[in-house]
Amino acid sequence: MIKNIVNLGDAAIYCDFGNEVNKEINSKVIKYFVTLRNKNLRGITNLSPSYNKLVITFDLNETSYENLKQEILHLDVDDKIDNNFKKIIIPTCFDDDFSLDIDRLEKRLNKSKKEIINFFLKRKYFCYMTGFIAGMPFLGDTDNKIQLERLETPRVKVPKGSVGLTEQFCNIYTFESPGGWNIIGNTPITIFNTKAKKIPNLISPGDEVTFYEITKKEYMKIYEK
Repeated sequence: MIKNIVNLGDAAIYCDFGNEVNKEINSKVIKYFVTLRNKNLRGITNLSPSYNKLVITFDLNETSYENLKQEILHLDVDDKIDNNFKKIIIPTCFDDDFSLDIDRLEKRLNKSKKEIINFFLKRKYFCYMTGFIAGMPFLGDTDNKIQLERLETPRVKVPKGSVGLTEQFCNIYTFESPGGWNIIGNTPITIFNTKAKKIPNLISPGDEVTFYEITKKEYMKIYEK
C-alpha cells in the first residue's frame, strides 16, 4: 500500500502512497494513520496525514528510523476502520453577506448563484485531511461544473465559518484567517472546539460531510445559541 518510506530529517519518516489525489489513495493513508494512532507505538510523537502522504515524527531517545520503518512495513492495518467514520451535516447560509465570491464564480463558470449552490449541495464530501489552520477540513470532490482556481489575490481576513471552493475541494475556515479560496457561504456551527479536551475536531479525515441551506434568520438563531 505504501510505495516508499524515507527518512525525513533526523526524527521523521515520510510515507509516500503515490502522486494521485483521490479517495482510494487517501483512504489508505487514513487507515495507516488511524491504526498507528490506536497502536500508540513507542517513540511516535506526531502523525500528520495529507492527501497521499503520511509524516511520522518520533523521539530519537525512544526509537529509531530503522525500527519504526520495520514496524510500519509489518503493520497489521485495520480494514474495519471505515465503519468508525462519522456522517456530518453542516447548515450553511448562502446570503449575499456570506457568499463573498459568488459574483466571481457566476462570471467564471457562466452559471447562476442558484445553479452553483445546487451543484454544491447535491454532493457528499469526503474529508481527505485537516490542516493549514487548526481543524480546517479539506473536503472532496466538488462537482466539476463548479471547480475553479484560487483567488489571484488572497484575502487578508476570511471570516470564521466561511465555506470555500478551490478546484476539486471545498473547506470550512475554523478561525478567521488569510486565505484564497472562493467563499460561497458560512456555517454558524463550531468546526473546531478549542475547549474540547480530547477531540476538538468536528470533522476528521475519513468522515462524510453533506451541507444543507439555511436562511440568514436561521443562521443567526443557531449562531446566538
